[in-house]
Amino acid sequence: MNKENLIIQIDSIKNAKRIYRDQGAEFVLENSELFPYLLELVFENKTKTAIKASWVLELVCMESVELMAHHLNYFSINLRKCDHESMLRPLSRICFYIINAYSSSESNEIKKYLTHENKIQIIEANFDWLIEDHKIATQVFAMDTLYLLGLEFDWIHLELKLVLEQNIITGSPGYKVRAKRTLEKIEL
Repeated sequence: MNKENLIIQIDSIKNAKRIYRDQGAEFVLENSELFPYLLELVFENKTKTAIKASWVLELVCMESVELMAHHLNYFSINLRKCDHESMLRPLSRICFYIINAYSSSESNEIKKYLTHENKIQIIEANFDWLIEDHKIATQVFAMDTLYLLGLEFDWIHLELKLVLEQNIITGSPGYKVRAKRTLEKIEL
């Protein structure tokens, strides 16, 4: 298998329905040597292929986030280059998967390879997504990721609390519910 095979598979995704995204994810999970190419597709251009690749990457990481372990530098460096709304939700969810694995009490590859610099890049991207005008799903995963990172970096909870208190006033009903829940967890 090579990158061209992956592009054909990704381009065959008709729309965002889960069944099509699952087919792409299964293809990559069965051919894990394609994982670096999948990452390249997400970050190398702003085409429909990149958007579909981000959908597939999310599902691959949901199933096996440890595939990302050797690619954390590439992922975290490129995070802030993406600005297409259809890509931000999957990327914010992947950040959550990475930080959730890192925060886990179980030993895993993410813990071995996630550097301080990677964490800082993830923090910056997630605060950007939370502060800027993005869809609620992207912001919810950013809240969750930042909350977990705030368990390691005290200043994050202080900043997160300020952002949430400021934005909760004008936020959507979904934003308000999740922001209140996050604020309650910070207060504990």
